[in-house]
Amino acid sequence: MNLARAIHFDESDMRVFYNPARTGEWCISGGFEFSNWSEADLTGKARQAFANGWLGVETFGRVTFVAVTRIQQQEFDVLVRRLAEHFVDIYGAPSVEAALGVAREEMAQMADLCEDHPSNTLLTVSRELTDAGVKESFRALEAQDAGLEQFAIHGDPDGLH
Repeated sequence: MNLARAIHFDESDMRVFYNPARTGEWCISGGFEFSNWSEADLTGKARQAFANGWLGVETFGRVTFVAVTRIQQQEFDVLVRRLAEHFVDIYGAPSVEAALGVAREEMAQMADLCEDHPSNTLLTVSRELTDAGVKESFRALEAQDAGLEQFAIHGDPDGLH
């Protein structure tokens, strides 16, 4: 199964997001964070997070680029639980068990987005507010022969790093 990890080409994410994701952490779209937002919420660093930030599932920080890579099922399952705990802690879900289904669905959507891309494919997200809510668009940038692997972080099956 494929998922995506945060990747940084420079220090810009450290300046444009309130809480930047850590290089190499697993990421999802995280568009759910903006479900109740209006134009009034879209200022400064919050606007940047809305416009094109992926959500890290370890620090819950944001990042502009992610790179597709393989993930082991056990790592995936740990991330589902971590996301469910986030739904309890931040969004008031009644329990981790109650939040597991939604967390699993969010993670599965990201895995589906990544599945047909080769390792090291870069992904970007862009969002806009519409009358129907938040609209997300995704773009894939294929790895170049120049060696994107020097930037991509590949995990080990024994941990989340």
